[in-house]
Amino acid sequence: MLSWLTRIAMACWRPGRQYARMSKDDILNDDDDSTTGDSLLWSRDLEKHSFGEFSFAVVQANEVIEDHSQVETGRDATFIGVYDGHGGPDASRFISDHLFLNLMRHARERGTISEEILRSAVSSTEDGFLTLVRRSCGIKPLIAAVGSCCLVGVIWRGTLFVANLGDSRAVIGSLGRSNKIVAEQLTRDHNASMEEVRQELKSLHPDDSHIVVMKHGVWRIKGIIQVSRSIGDAYLKRPEFSLDPSFPRFHLPEPIRRPVLTSEPSIYSRVLRPNDKFVIFASDGLWEHLTNQEAVEIVYNNPRAGIARRLVRAALHMAARKRVMRYDDLKKVDRGGRRFFHDDITVVVIFIDHELLGNSTSVPEMSVRGFIDTVGPSNFDFLQGVDANARSII
Repeated sequence: MLSWLTRIAMACWRPGRQYARMSKDDILNDDDDSTTGDSLLWSRDLEKHSFGEFSFAVVQANEVIEDHSQVETGRDATFIGVYDGHGGPDASRFISDHLFLNLMRHARERGTISEEILRSAVSSTEDGFLTLVRRSCGIKPLIAAVGSCCLVGVIWRGTLFVANLGDSRAVIGSLGRSNKIVAEQLTRDHNASMEEVRQELKSLHPDDSHIVVMKHGVWRIKGIIQVSRSIGDAYLKRPEFSLDPSFPRFHLPEPIRRPVLTSEPSIYSRVLRPNDKFVIFASDGLWEHLTNQEAVEIVYNNPRAGIARRLVRAALHMAARKRVMRYDDLKKVDRGGRRFFHDDITVVVIFIDHELLGNSTSVPEMSVRGFIDTVGPSNFDFLQGVDANARSII
């Protein structure tokens, strides 16, 4: 018989009966954007989660979008995932398909949600993707060079758990003195541009003088990649996945002796406090153009409806300004070409209504997954869940 704690954990996310997705029909226009919308910008506002509301927006830059994301809501818990892929969408799509289900499986087995459960779910997802790479690399060798950053948040029983690999970022907005909103970064950027990351890599690879290399003005690991932690990037983790010289961009002169990258996440937990008002989960495309403080001030000083879209548009205005152009002109640049101006950007803003934290709510359980492929939002596919009745929609 299941323990009461196990039953509670399983009840966090019951099979959803209502679903929503990103689509062009969901685009919201701000007053100054009502005549010339951005066809590559999708948003959905506002949806309810167990402890408040959330806002969701994505803008595409690459020819095929490499960001995947999801928000899963249940009676007693909320799950947020932002997956910023590189080298293609395979890894970020795989994470979106499997990480949440792995989390539910581990929570069911251990009867709780904790930092260790989150770590185990990430590890299982990495193992699963490397198995896929092993099966596929014979016919698709470059899948060994596909990877993804992974940013995950779980709110359960008044505690926020965050796991991070790569340089996506979670930032909480809290009221400080004089009722001023203050930004606090909850995650650590695993990027070679950070001195502490370069020192960490050098200490782990003392016999490799080329573990970090300055290339075209940017610090890169082995002269190839900036992020030091990821899911995927198999060729930088296991010698069996090394790529031959016919793929010069990813070929390493010497086989790796130990993993160059790691899939070990940084984990953070926080009992939510009355002055914690919202959390922004976003891929690095947002933080490239906005500071943490700028982002939380935009959220705090504007209406909730459309706020994720507003953050994305603020970043796009800044990206255009850096190229001495207007955002109206940037909107005319199609996908693929947009990558010269900005990255794919995903933003999820989770508002925390503290009066709901201690109460069960009537919020419908649902799955919101943002995936826009080359022709727009993807078709729905069904995934078998943790039991015969549990289904999750992509």
